[in-house]
Amino acid sequence: MTRTILRAAGLTVSYGVGQRKRRALDAVDLDIERGEVLAVVGGSGSGKSTLARSLIGMTVAGGSIELDGETVTVSAASRTLQQRQKIGMVFQSSSVAFNPRHAVEAILNEPLRLLGSRGAFTSATELLGMVGLPPALLRRYPWELSGGQRQRVGIARALAVSPDLLICDEAVSALDVSVQAQILNLLTDLQHQVGLSILFISHDLSVVSYIADRIAVMRDGKIVESGPADHVLDRATHEYTRRLLDASL
Repeated sequence: MTRTILRAAGLTVSYGVGQRKRRALDAVDLDIERGEVLAVVGGSGSGKSTLARSLIGMTVAGGSIELDGETVTVSAASRTLQQRQKIGMVFQSSSVAFNPRHAVEAILNEPLRLLGSRGAFTSATELLGMVGLPPALLRRYPWELSGGQRQRVGIARALAVSPDLLICDEAVSALDVSVQAQILNLLTDLQHQVGLSILFISHDLSVVSYIADRIAVMRDGKIVESGPADHVLDRATHEYTRRLLDASL
């Protein structure tokens, strides 16, 4: 077992052709240690979501990725089941993340069924308990839940694969402030209870200040500043980071 759960080197993604070609990711290097929360912050179009999709293999990128010291392919389809289950993903929009025809029980049972006896969790009820929801919600459909409840179900589904790393892509941006705080508290509790590493993607430095151990700031597909959270928040050196801080006040 290595201390670094994920290491990415030179991740590069380009879109378009000819003169319209642009780099959504420009040779990004990234390390995430076991048990830490790394926040990646930047405005719209900075490359944050492309980075998340690249790490889970939804977007094919140049460069290399190591999971738990093992080199993996950039395409999720070519990764082994064990490699794929090392990363769980919580998406931005809980309203479109689920099949509306499936009740919560079916949503949570699907990854449990795929894993068989290899996962740490054995039932949808157990997963709901991990995210602070009652068993009564198992028969509810996504459209019958509040935004905060849906996002908790999204976190529970991601936990079903027993991941070492949880990627949260703007996971609280669609929620009001009080519910945001509840979800951030939940993620912090899970970090300590389960030993999760978390890659927390957001456009808002005021949000990540609550949860991050380290912060990486992205702009135009590059990481322009990174370091311990208190250093970036209190002693930012890059002009873009200072602009993000001003916008969060």
